[in-house]
Amino acid sequence: MDRDTAQPDVDAFPGPNGREWVEFHGKNAAPSEYSHEFVWDITREADGPFVTDVDGNVLLDFTCHIGAAPLGYNNEKLTDKLREFDLVEPMKIAGQDMYFGAGPSPEESDVPGSSHLMDKLTDVSSQYGMDTVFLSNSGAEAMENAMKITNDYRAPAKYGVAFSGSFHGRTFGTLSITKSKEVYTRHYPEISGIETIPFCADRGCSADTCDCGFFTGAGSQLRNSLAPEGGHINPDEIAFLTLEPIQGVGGYRFPSTEFMQEVADVTDEYDIPLVVDEIQSGVGRTGEIWAADHYPIEPDVIASAKALRVGATISRSEIFPSEKNRLGSTFGGGDLLGSMMGTFTLEAIDEYDLLDNATKRGAQAKELLRDDVPDYVEDVRGKGLMLAVEFDTPERRSAVVAESLERGLLTLGCGKKTIRLLPPLDSSEREIELGISIFLEAIDAVGASAKAA
Repeated sequence: MDRDTAQPDVDAFPGPNGREWVEFHGKNAAPSEYSHEFVWDITREADGPFVTDVDGNVLLDFTCHIGAAPLGYNNEKLTDKLREFDLVEPMKIAGQDMYFGAGPSPEESDVPGSSHLMDKLTDVSSQYGMDTVFLSNSGAEAMENAMKITNDYRAPAKYGVAFSGSFHGRTFGTLSITKSKEVYTRHYPEISGIETIPFCADRGCSADTCDCGFFTGAGSQLRNSLAPEGGHINPDEIAFLTLEPIQGVGGYRFPSTEFMQEVADVTDEYDIPLVVDEIQSGVGRTGEIWAADHYPIEPDVIASAKALRVGATISRSEIFPSEKNRLGSTFGGGDLLGSMMGTFTLEAIDEYDLLDNATKRGAQAKELLRDDVPDYVEDVRGKGLMLAVEFDTPERRSAVVAESLERGLLTLGCGKKTIRLLPPLDSSEREIELGISIFLEAIDAVGASAKAA
């Protein structure tokens, strides 16, 4: 497959092989979020955003595995480096419980491991004074550890603050700060003391125009909840305030600068640790390494995963507990292959100017969409290549996802009526034009059908 000339090519979909694989999988798998019946064939050709399924259909993937494959698939920016290594078992080595290296010194090592990844992460987070990392398996674990270290740092803490519409994971701890769909949390126990504040739903929102409930006639819901401002919460008893700089599952909601400024002002004034969840928005997706870089906030803790291939909790040394065994996991993150991929991804972003490319290609996509979408598209928004198209109804949104898939474009819904588009960070002008043209064709097809009613 040649990425420069590849085209989506869909015959029967889902094909007979795909249907058989889905049926086989479903015999034993617990129900989960399978948004379409596309079955990747991991033995067949893939290049960048182009992937092949088990029936030979070629599709253009504008989901990047929900951001977990930020450079798409078989990308030479990564594979050329991986081919240099004759890797041997064991490749799963926990970075927390033992040290491991390759060669006489870190500088001379040809094989980057968890230590190198942590070094890269502190480098790209140095603008916030961050110098310490704990690696884990997943984004949920990264957030769990963010909650743990801030509770330890602020002990004896009593409260945590989260925002409506948020999604932070599926563990008991992270579900307690997840405030989006009821299906994620129903009947599950919650940790106590979590306060929920309205998230800014309008990227142009100000104190004068706010209708999302965050700003009030006198201050904000966040500020007014604190005891010194007339509320019931002692700010000294708050372990953390956590938010996604850009909400993902909640609908790709981009907050206003005034909202973020108020969050910054309150957390700074009352010395409340600010935890930012960058699991979907981080590692270059928005045209900056961290989405927080776009806003006037100063995170105290960053939780990352997906694009890194491992989970990472990043902060300053004084916030992490100094006592050994307060954090740890024999099976936890830092495995050799995951750490290599995370390190090489950060290197590629720098080496190939992919932050700049994400900004340019995102602007191209928004311009193409805004020029041609019909009236029933309510909004086109995005930063870098974290893009969203919001429709008038959930039914129309779902129909567009299906029509896109029939034409060879993979997309995903989020929120109630929004489609998210996540092309690779190194997408070319041709790939953006191709993908958006297919997407617009799908929108037009749905517009003429009864399925969107």
